[in-house]
Amino acid sequence: MSPLKLAGGCVLAALLAVSAEGARIREAEPTTAYVRARVAEAGADLHKAATGYAAVMEASPDDMALAMRAYRQAMMAGDRKLATRAAKALDARNGLPPDGPLLLLANAVQKKDWRTAGVLTDRIEKERVFAFLVPVLRAWIALGAHDGDPVAKLDAAAPDPLGTSYIAEHRALLMLAEGQTEQGVAALRALSVQPPARNTRLRIAAAAGLAKARQKERALALLEGDDPLLAAARARIAAGDRLPSTIVTAGDGISELIVRVAIDVNRERVTPLGLALVRIATFFAPANASAWLASSEMLSGVGQNELALAALDKVTADDPFSDVAQALRLKILVRQGQTETALAESLKRTGRTDATFRDWTTLGDLYGDLGRRSEAAGAYGRALELAEAARAPTDDLWPLWLLRGGALEQGGDWPQARTALEKALALAPDQAVVLNYLGYAQLERRENLEDAQKLIERASQLRPDDPSITDSLGWAYYLRGNLPKAIETLERAAQGEPGEATINEHLGDAYWAVGRKYEARYAWRAALVQAGERDAARIRNKLDEGLSGRTAAR
Repeated sequence: MSPLKLAGGCVLAALLAVSAEGARIREAEPTTAYVRARVAEAGADLHKAATGYAAVMEASPDDMALAMRAYRQAMMAGDRKLATRAAKALDARNGLPPDGPLLLLANAVQKKDWRTAGVLTDRIEKERVFAFLVPVLRAWIALGAHDGDPVAKLDAAAPDPLGTSYIAEHRALLMLAEGQTEQGVAALRALSVQPPARNTRLRIAAAAGLAKARQKERALALLEGDDPLLAAARARIAAGDRLPSTIVTAGDGISELIVRVAIDVNRERVTPLGLALVRIATFFAPANASAWLASSEMLSGVGQNELALAALDKVTADDPFSDVAQALRLKILVRQGQTETALAESLKRTGRTDATFRDWTTLGDLYGDLGRRSEAAGAYGRALELAEAARAPTDDLWPLWLLRGGALEQGGDWPQARTALEKALALAPDQAVVLNYLGYAQLERRENLEDAQKLIERASQLRPDDPSITDSLGWAYYLRGNLPKAIETLERAAQGEPGEATINEHLGDAYWAVGRKYEARYAWRAALVQAGERDAARIRNKLDEGLSGRTAAR
């Protein structure tokens, strides 16, 4: 064999070896990317996880589970581009989840592609899950496309019980967006049954639209009231400044709709669907402060605090909701363990000449979280001074008296605490939380037991299914010697909150008092699982020695 042929054979063999190794590397790359994506997901690095899944998805376009992971991670991260790629991959194989068409609709509305928007809305109706939103979606799309009277289209829609309240809100907003000012304002005022925070949001949005249309007086009239958010919006309009948070375009309107649906979906706990919906709401209207606030709340609720803070950065300083965003920011910093940073920011805000009672309330909350009860009480006291000077409504005053009373009580100043709690009660005689707090605080001190029981009985009438209040009532019966009724009531409380330490300790004490010692020890052991350090020491003594005056629950 010639040297040339031998060399050629070696080169060929080497090339084949390199080719095989290259194939193995290419085959390994998607696996490596997938592993890295899973590690990033486990470490809560959503952007890296979403990007990794998207890379693997390109190599495995038929893997539906992978595409769904990429979609959910991208939605949580707020990565619209990656979410859209994953959604299209899922859609091509009939695997798009129910919120997916809303994402595609957001893209169509952003591009003002009204034909595609109409097709997607028809699809949403056909797929049924979000069909109750379709009348409102079609009305806003009609407004964007200048296709007839959007209000008439809304009124002509077939009624759906799920969509009734959404339609009522958006009928008013569409009228205002269309320039039907008198009718729109009247319809908006008729929504006074809405929760106060929601009503405030709608009034500010409507006023922003009126101010933009140079109807300053109408805008100011719509913002009448003592709510600090209304006052802040009123001040901006009076000064001639622009007010963000308008709802005048199709994107604005649909964003507002989706935000409310997301909040309704997440009443009990944060879900992937709820997170996807609030992210979609930001895609429809990137300037919608409500969408960013809801996004931040939900992201923080699942431990994504950095993303939650990033969402709050989207709320501009000139937005009436900027104070709400700042308060939420401080809470998230505390959850992250950055309490000193949060406290420094809060002190800076209260040091301003235009500091509001809400700024001082936030400071009080922070001091409370840090266990600095005396300083918390002082901050709530200053909040009360400012609130009363501003003639804040009763609904703002009684919580401040309750907070101040609670801080004083936990700080050991019971006489002052009782005075504050009684003021809260005078302002809010039908608030179960006030009745229960004042009643139970007296039970703990074994004073005015008859009056304390009456307060708690009233609280229980208002909230009969509240385990905490039911426990207070059972404990009142116990302390006043009505053991059969105490046990029946405490057992009901334990059924409502089986793992709660105080309830189980109270029930154990009641069992012991009637000779049911085995059941008493069982209840005390259940209490020990969740008890704090001081209470745990007392419960262990009871388990060793039995119930005595020294080991009795508070």
